[in-house]
Amino acid sequence: MSPNNVPRNAAVGRPRRVQTRSAHQRQQRPRRKPFSWQVRVAIAAAEAVLVLVIWAAIDRGLAPQSNTSLSRFDAIIVLGSPADSDGNPSPEQLARVSEGVHEYQRGVAPRLILTGGAAHNRFVEARVMARSAQALGIPESAIFVEPEAQDTIQNACYSVRIMKAHGWHSAEVISSEWHLKRAGLIFDPLPIEWRNHAAPPLSPESAVDLDGFAAVEVLKTARYLAWTRWLERCVP
Repeated sequence: MSPNNVPRNAAVGRPRRVQTRSAHQRQQRPRRKPFSWQVRVAIAAAEAVLVLVIWAAIDRGLAPQSNTSLSRFDAIIVLGSPADSDGNPSPEQLARVSEGVHEYQRGVAPRLILTGGAAHNRFVEARVMARSAQALGIPESAIFVEPEAQDTIQNACYSVRIMKAHGWHSAEVISSEWHLKRAGLIFDPLPIEWRNHAAPPLSPESAVDLDGFAAVEVLKTARYLAWTRWLERCVP
């Protein structure tokens, strides 16, 4: 048979059509169920907390530790720490007071401001610290007690109020090393010249777990940045 006689319907040389399934024939993939509003709120809250913690960690890394080059000050502010359940100074509290006494004896400032109320138990931190300072040789006339503060914001604010009342303008701030970054953020906007100074532990046995306290301090810094600096706003 000649090529001219090949039937038109013959399949020779004709490409085969690929049959596709219709939309109804295709197997539908199961749709993922959207999150409930409760889950979406929880995810958003977790993201917000994460951002706040990162913000706090960065701010702690950038926290000022001084705003002056002074080496002599009008006062030494010793930030409070709880006494023990019997009203005796805890190792951490005694370390802070001892360093304040040491700085006083070095001539850094002619007076101590001891700050802290009954924030953690029934004993006023500043009064317990004052007894320790006197026992270590500081005359009563050089000790000023601030017995009301319930946290670091109030420690700073109420101490600066005492300074303003006496016409003092500069202070060295003493606390535990792990506490000073947040203290720097709190003291920075206040109208005095200041620098931070770390109180070393009295002995290796009394040293705290710095990593553990640093983690807690990041959370406290986050809380400070988010709301306590506004809720507890204090004018010295």
